[in-house]
Amino acid sequence: MRPRTLDELVGQEHLLGPGHSLRRAIEADQVPSMILWGPPGTGKTTIARLIASLTQAHFVSISAVTAGVADLRRIVEEAKERRAFYGQRTILFIDEIHRFNKAQQDVILPYVEEGVVTLIGATTENPSFEVVAPLLSRCRVYVLEPLSPQHIEVILRQALADQERGLGSLNIEVEDEAIAFLCRAAGGDARVALDTLELAAMTTRPNAEGKRHVTAKDIAEALQRPAPLYDKAADLHYDTISAFIKSVRGSDPDAALYWLARMLEAGEDPLFIARRLVILAAEDVGLADPQALPLAVACQQAVHFIGMPEAALPLAETTIYLACAPKSNSAYKAYKEAAQDAQATRGEPVPLFLRNPATTLMARLGYGRGYRYDHEHPLHYAGQDHLPPPLRGRRYYHPGELGFEAKIREWLSRLRRKPSQQEEKGPP
Repeated sequence: MRPRTLDELVGQEHLLGPGHSLRRAIEADQVPSMILWGPPGTGKTTIARLIASLTQAHFVSISAVTAGVADLRRIVEEAKERRAFYGQRTILFIDEIHRFNKAQQDVILPYVEEGVVTLIGATTENPSFEVVAPLLSRCRVYVLEPLSPQHIEVILRQALADQERGLGSLNIEVEDEAIAFLCRAAGGDARVALDTLELAAMTTRPNAEGKRHVTAKDIAEALQRPAPLYDKAADLHYDTISAFIKSVRGSDPDAALYWLARMLEAGEDPLFIARRLVILAAEDVGLADPQALPLAVACQQAVHFIGMPEAALPLAETTIYLACAPKSNSAYKAYKEAAQDAQATRGEPVPLFLRNPATTLMARLGYGRGYRYDHEHPLHYAGQDHLPPPLRGRRYYHPGELGFEAKIREWLSRLRRKPSQQEEKGPP
């Protein structure tokens, strides 16, 4: 059921719809070197094959899983001869280009730069990390999106109707509910959808009228449990944890739980998630709720102690708590500002009055002289500035107005008033 023309292609309208740049380049036979980046089953190889059929260039297809440097050198030499003797360009399609190491990618680079070959690379991995920068700079990157359930339905119904290349000759009758279920369960992967439909149809016995009646149950049995589209060392690992953290930070417990479940169901390390929750508790909740950090640390200990699958429960509880807690990044911002000043004034000596006069000599030199013991003053606060002279008066910590920080703000404000305005009241 692979499309034979651009009009038969389903999905990727943002790239190949009428009037869009890639389609215009293909129709004008002016195809640039490119990287097609997208999830499995979204049409990367199909687009490459369509380019091959619609252009006047010679098309060579290899897989980075099985090809090596010798194959690349042979293809390049043949491309040189083809251009010299026949004036014909060569399009080199490399499937799973991310499997090539740096040396293998460097072999192609000069020939892409000289125009000996036009490169089309297909990858499911982020090319920013998997393709060397010089090669990437000479290619256009086209991002393919997962197919929508509506796209999958079009593809499935085409397969059911096509008697020559599809399943039309099998006299299949598929319930609408079964189609809808498969469209959702395929996860935007046309290959998964077609393979599942074919297996369900082929394993369903014809009835007395010769029809194969496929139900949602048949589809579910053929599909089993699809492997989650997730790789703990690749983009989806980072994208999903980013969505999770941003959902908690954004006080959206429902979305946070969803992304948590996505990670755990795909086999993510629960301790990795717990560590990120500890960081988030300090960075994003902070002193607006001082109980957030102890709870997150307790969660990490619980996850380490009990393991999966039960570890999902403390992770879910902590996720909900942190998402619903008031937020403050004041400690994070305060440390960043203090760190910048610490770098800029690293040679600044510690003021004498802050030094400890551990010996008689040190006392004679002025160590500790002028230091006022805070517990001997009202509110246990002497009002001294403890920063080095160039930084006197600098404020790094600015309490927020939510949760416990509102009390901190009030207390610091009371301390910093003139002594005559201070009240003999304790801290919050």
